[in-house]
Amino acid sequence: MSKLPHIGTSIFTVMSQMATEHNAINLSQGFPNFPVDKRLIAIFARLASENVHQYSPMSGYPPLLEKIAKLTQKSYRRIVNNKSEILITAGATEGIFAAIQALVNPNEEVIILDPSYDCYEAPILLSNAKPIRVALNDDFTPNWQNINAATNENTKLIIINNPHNPTGKTWASADFDQLEKLVDSFPNLIVFSDEVYEYITFEQPHISIHNRQKLWNRSITVSSFGKSFHITGWKIGYVIAPEHLMKEIKKVHQFLVFSVNSISQVAISEYLDIVDVYSLGNFYKQKRDFFRNLLKETKLQLLPCEGTYFQVASYANISSEDDFTFTKRLVTEFGVAAIPISPFYADGRDTKCIRFCFAKDDATLIRAAERLIKL
Repeated sequence: MSKLPHIGTSIFTVMSQMATEHNAINLSQGFPNFPVDKRLIAIFARLASENVHQYSPMSGYPPLLEKIAKLTQKSYRRIVNNKSEILITAGATEGIFAAIQALVNPNEEVIILDPSYDCYEAPILLSNAKPIRVALNDDFTPNWQNINAATNENTKLIIINNPHNPTGKTWASADFDQLEKLVDSFPNLIVFSDEVYEYITFEQPHISIHNRQKLWNRSITVSSFGKSFHITGWKIGYVIAPEHLMKEIKKVHQFLVFSVNSISQVAISEYLDIVDVYSLGNFYKQKRDFFRNLLKETKLQLLPCEGTYFQVASYANISSEDDFTFTKRLVTEFGVAAIPISPFYADGRDTKCIRFCFAKDDATLIRAAERLIKL
């Protein structure tokens, strides 16, 4: 008998496979198609001939842990203990899985805000716990009335994602005020903050859990070098949590992967000495603006994009089809792959919206727009 009977192949895999089968431009799965920084490649190539190929310590390569602590202090003015409060993970997804498995007990509840990324639910179910899906407002801001109503003494975690995948929405300071009130009301509640796009924000600066000292002792954050440095295939991220929570997360991590790819950790550690992570926002803002300008010539209605490298668009004035049918036809008839938004909702609601990834080179975005104009 399946432990996850209702979970099938992810929508990202489905659409990427369709893109390959139909030779379509793949704007569905969230991976860049432009080159990685030559400096990082040079570091990696040099390290390949050095003695960095054995296990790293379970928590991570010590110099990298130190640099993450310094980056966190520089970015958010939060001092974290690099020996006891940081864990290098095999991508953000492993960090999410390990944290949920470590901290959530059978029959406890975890709040997920829909539309939500698809990796949150499975580890909750595997913990014999209950995911509580609460929809965001129509503009993808948190609906605090509904969140408060869904929270009770049995709620162990609330998972937030800021900047938000799939919508590109970012939280405002007032939302964190409400989150602090919620945490105050429930002494056992822990906040899990997915911040993998933290350095990819545009007009408004990113607000992190790290900015809110009141939440530090009750929160976990997950970040992604894969997203920040265009190296999604390296699958390397990190978790920051207070020591009393991190001790439990490490117990799962050590039996899940034990330690993360050593050469990647050393390479990123060196790269952090020369890279400007704060330039990512401007880099992707140019990509966003370029892509949005191209799509002005289409019949798609573009929703605001405040962060991430995803653009959500409504096709409501083009077709009455459900979003999955529309995205399949977009691949087969127009040669562009996107992601329907309905799979991000527990109830599969159809908002007539689809998501494009604009982390592509300009030529790819131009070719895609030329095809989308024909809709």
